[in-house]
Amino acid sequence: EVQLVESGGGLVQAAGSLRLSCTTSGFTLDDYSIGWFRQAPGRAREGVACITPNDGKTYYSDSVKGRFTISREKNTVYLQMSSLNSEDTAIYYCAAETLPWCSKWTEPDGMDYWGTGTSVTVSS
Repeated sequence: EVQLVESGGGLVQAAGSLRLSCTTSGFTLDDYSIGWFRQAPGRAREGVACITPNDGKTYYSDSVKGRFTISREKNTVYLQMSSLNSEDTAIYYCAAETLPWCSKWTEPDGMDYWGTGTSVTVSS
């Protein structure tokens, strides 16, 4: 059974940092692209970052570029978040795409497997 479990969310002050983890099981991470997404109250879910399995190529949305870093180690994908602000407050999800080139991360409905999310709240 494919599973993705997010962790590491919490309450952080503005300008602070937080690292989220996405622990995967039930599939070979080497074959899947993994994306991080977020959904703020009243807003649509949006893609934040994605990483490919083979060459580790990374992609970022304009809103987080330069502040967030996605990385992979064994069966876990991380999202290091820095310089956080109130606009980053959201539920953060990781999701897997069964293609190795991050082709769907800008269209969240296209991802194949999802975790249940972890909450991030940035206080000003």
